[in-house]
Amino acid sequence: MTAPQTISRASVGLRSERGPILLSVMLSTALIALDSTILATAIPKVVEDLGGFNQFQWLFSVYLLVQAVTVPIFGRLADIWGRKPVMQLGVLVFLLGSLLCGLAWGMLPLIIFRAIQGIGAGAVAPIGMTIMGDIYSVAERAKAQGYIASVWAMASLVGPLLGGVFSDYASWRWIFFVNLPIGAIALWMMQRHFHEKVEHREHKIDYLGSTLLTVAGVTLLLALIEGGVQWPWLSPVSFTLIAVAVLSFVGFALAERRAPEPVLPLWAFRNKVIVASFVSGFIVSTAMMGLSSYVPLFGQVVLGHNAVVSGLALAAMTFGWPISASQAGRIYLTFGYRACFAIGATLAILGGLMLLTIDGSSSVWHLAFPGFVIGLGFGSIMAPGLIAAQSSVEWQHRGMATGTSMLGRNMGSSVGVALFGAVANSVIRDRLHGHVPADLETVSKGILEPAIHSVFIFTAIVLALLAFTVFLMPSHRHITPSDA
Repeated sequence: MTAPQTISRASVGLRSERGPILLSVMLSTALIALDSTILATAIPKVVEDLGGFNQFQWLFSVYLLVQAVTVPIFGRLADIWGRKPVMQLGVLVFLLGSLLCGLAWGMLPLIIFRAIQGIGAGAVAPIGMTIMGDIYSVAERAKAQGYIASVWAMASLVGPLLGGVFSDYASWRWIFFVNLPIGAIALWMMQRHFHEKVEHREHKIDYLGSTLLTVAGVTLLLALIEGGVQWPWLSPVSFTLIAVAVLSFVGFALAERRAPEPVLPLWAFRNKVIVASFVSGFIVSTAMMGLSSYVPLFGQVVLGHNAVVSGLALAAMTFGWPISASQAGRIYLTFGYRACFAIGATLAILGGLMLLTIDGSSSVWHLAFPGFVIGLGFGSIMAPGLIAAQSSVEWQHRGMATGTSMLGRNMGSSVGVALFGAVANSVIRDRLHGHVPADLETVSKGILEPAIHSVFIFTAIVLALLAFTVFLMPSHRHITPSDA
């Protein structure tokens, strides 16, 4: 049994007593936030140096796969061993992967080392949020989550620019080496300022459940990410992967019923607050893939703007997100979590409808504004949803609740990649009489515009599903384990 550290409750901010811990979590989060945006602009130089053009997409897929399946495992380990050692382990593994990526001598080694980074990210992502839940009260968490959201917003702006600068004026390897000093500072601050009391006792690690969950997650996400890309959807490879995933999930469910300390207890999916957080995270992350993948492409190819301007159109979403996340606490403390979800869903759906008005004659501001409104909606849902999930369980299950919530986000991203890629390709294939070129940028504006408009339509449909999550969330202001 573990217990959270005792810290006097002062203000929320970097200059407060808990400021060094908050900064440490922000720096740790910056590692994975930057890593999700900094590599894309350097891919041409990476391929030029290492070769392996037909394999480079695995640099993204393997990172996403490994992170997704390890998030719930590390979340549970943090409940058993404590937050600090698991967080430090995650940062160390991520830094090891970063160092090896920077030294990679070929595309295959780089892909393997990216998987090591993904393992570290699988620990950093949920444990950082769990620590925020430990050291801040419910009333303070929304503002603290706003700080974390601002890290992602900054990374979406700085990451692509930094990646371009390194690849053009230094070396693409610095994309990975830059993580080392950031991670070192985060580790030092965590070691010096974050103290928790852990009552050590013998635990029975759920090795079988962890293995089955990993196999199920990897095979399912692999089928979703690479299906229709590396192999046809209706192929033996797809059917085999899905069959293995289903069988592994069934085995996992049976194993968890018998495990003394299950890695992901089945009762978590009977907790309606955790389910609401999981489902809303899944929907939001799915929709985000439609925006992040196709808004910049629409801005460049259809509207004729450069990469920087088109990237800023997407960044409008990340501006709205931290604004609403930092203010969400006032709403759920006054009117309840359901009201916060209702406001967020309304804004996101309104932004989705605005997407439908975009066409080839739209200005870049017209392209950006729906994303800003959608970002406001996401900030009113994601932070309160995670806070509610953490509040619905006792401290010893908070890491599990956080990991389960973030598992929904990772799975949503994978589904989004598959869904919107299939939507865009189907329109292009229809216009080109069954042919889809390898490079979408060579497709004419007249073909790409309706393809991306179809993506915007499906994004709006996905966002509309957020309306159903409103009713999963309790309406009262204070959520306790009794709300499970």
